Amino acid sequence: MASRVLVYCAFALLAAVASVNCNIEVDALIAWKNKLADPNNVLKSWDPNSADPSNWTHVTVNDQKNVTRVDLGRARLAGPLVPELGNLTFLEYFVVFGNNINGTIPSEIGHLKNLIRLELQQNILTGPIPDSFGNLTALKFLDLSNNNLTASIPVSLGQLASLQTLNLNNNNLTGTLPIEVLGLVRLAVIRIINVSNNKLDGSVHNSTSGFVVTSIVQDPKA
Repeated sequence: MASRVLVYCAFALLAAVASVNCNIEVDALIAWKNKLADPNNVLKSWDPNSADPSNWTHVTVNDQKNVTRVDLGRARLAGPLVPELGNLTFLEYFVVFGNNINGTIPSEIGHLKNLIRLELQQNILTGPIPDSFGNLTALKFLDLSNNNLTASIPVSLGQLASLQTLNLNNNNLTGTLPIEVLGLVRLAVIRIINVSNNKLDGSVHNSTSGFVVTSIVQDPKA
């Protein structure tokens, strides 16, 4: 009898934890929705009174109802990213390209350690790439191209040992491509590094000779 009670309590505890996680994620997405202009009502199903986002459009959840995907490419959304997005700790795909997302990228995005694909290209983001992106160790695809990002490329991107594509094309980034990022080429994982149409100094080709990489694109004058 005692063992049955323990099993029941264990299941109840797991259910409670899952419910708390789900509520945190719902709160995070609603906090973001509240900051966005949504002329096409693509977020209409995002109900702040719902504890379960599994029926929300453009959102995918796993068996435990944790949010694993947000797909909002070319949805005509306008407004900032919010720090609360860092609470989507099970998120694997965050695809928000081709909108009018503005402001800076919150450092809290670096909390998303399960993130595999991050697409923020073709928006109007400003400011630096957060150093916290170095925590995204599962990331395979990072596209921040065609924004208005400034400052230098963070050295911490060199910690992304799973990264296959890095596209920073057409921003206002300065400085040089860090040697730590070039070190990813030595791991024979990354295949595309595009840093063209920025304000970078120096050349990277000599640093990468002898390593297999499909494309390292930079400004001709660099």
